[in-house]
Amino acid sequence: MSARKKLDVITAYREVGTYRGAAEICGVTHKTVKRIVEQHQEGAQRAERRRNYEVVRPLVVRELEQTKGKISAKRLLPKARAAGYDGSDRNFRRLVTDERAALRRQHMIGRARRPAVWTPGEHLVIDWGVQDGLHVFCAVLAWSRVRFVRFARDERADTTLAMLAECFAVLGGVPAVVLADRMACLKGGVVADVVIPTPDYVRFASHYRFRPDFCHARDPESKGIVENLVGYAKRDLMVGLGQEQVGDLQAANTAAAAWCAEVNAVRHSEVAAVPAQRLAEVELALLAGLPSLQPSAMFGGRRELRKVDKLSCVRFGSARYSVPNRLLGQTVEVLAGSSSITILAPGSGEVLAKHPLKAPGDNSVLDEHYGRPRPNAPARKVTARTAAEQAFLSLGPVAEQWLRQAAASGNTRLGPELEELAGLHAAHGTDALLAALERAVTFGR
Repeated sequence: MSARKKLDVITAYREVGTYRGAAEICGVTHKTVKRIVEQHQEGAQRAERRRNYEVVRPLVVRELEQTKGKISAKRLLPKARAAGYDGSDRNFRRLVTDERAALRRQHMIGRARRPAVWTPGEHLVIDWGVQDGLHVFCAVLAWSRVRFVRFARDERADTTLAMLAECFAVLGGVPAVVLADRMACLKGGVVADVVIPTPDYVRFASHYRFRPDFCHARDPESKGIVENLVGYAKRDLMVGLGQEQVGDLQAANTAAAAWCAEVNAVRHSEVAAVPAQRLAEVELALLAGLPSLQPSAMFGGRRELRKVDKLSCVRFGSARYSVPNRLLGQTVEVLAGSSSITILAPGSGEVLAKHPLKAPGDNSVLDEHYGRPRPNAPARKVTARTAAEQAFLSLGPVAEQWLRQAAASGNTRLGPELEELAGLHAAHGTDALLAALERAVTFGR
């Protein structure tokens, strides 16, 4: 009999109060009604019965929390006996098992993670791995899943930056964010669990126009997308390298480039698409362009310190380059490339200005460094010095414009004429004088 039918029988019995009456309503025998009602009452009594281990449940919960679920029922049983438990060992083991499972579920809920939602052109995730003395640099373009793998002999800062530069060149653009773990070669310090990148890394990121980002400490899950690539490269690529390739770094990197081309052309199980196609069709258009000045010229080029002069400029190669005027009198660092000049704050690596390289004697001046645009022609302020001049200029812009044109025409009697105009002003009024001045300005009289 279905649960719904049993519920109807119980409801009918409660309404009429007899087995036979309920049987006639539901279309069953009175014996069936009696059996269903008795089973229901027995179940209710069983549910209300208190378990014999309830007196020690708080003790078990407290001990499991203190030991992080490691203590066994065998170790807990003597304490439970002392606290008043008089049931069987089997029943107590059942209690410990249930509470341990509940504690684990609670911890799992607290550690639950959300899946990452990647945006095209946004994140590149990088990491290092090592096997048999050979270091492997891995990078994944998160949305398209395009993978980049190269080998090196060390994990120094210059090696890491060179790998990043090569990765950007292979991808054909620069993502908005580069996510890394707390690599010692890129980490300058940590304050309040916030990672401070090294000045060279800040300078490199400013040059390529991406934002450096770092994972939380002891949190490999936040960059699992590249952790999986490191393991995949070790299992599939590095195991297949011959002894000659391991000893020859160029040969190993040639094999790595071929391996990347192969895996990027195969359908990825996570995104159900070919990474190389996703990059070419969607993500490549959203990556920032590569800078014309490459790191070899930028970091290995000419670097000199210069003092900002009173014109808010620095001189380099007999040419003048502007910097923000708040830096007057301060010392800045000038990096010279093959086609451009980058001006940085010493120590922090902050990019203060960028200019195209100029020939000796030329200037490169930006208006935003002075807080205002440069006027096309110098302006000369009109200043009244006598009472007649003050009275005339008080008529407004028309009077000032007429005064400038009259002076430009070479009128040497302009001073006495202002006194005559003051008399006309008193005789004819302001409106008539202003109308006459406007006609004179219009026709150049």
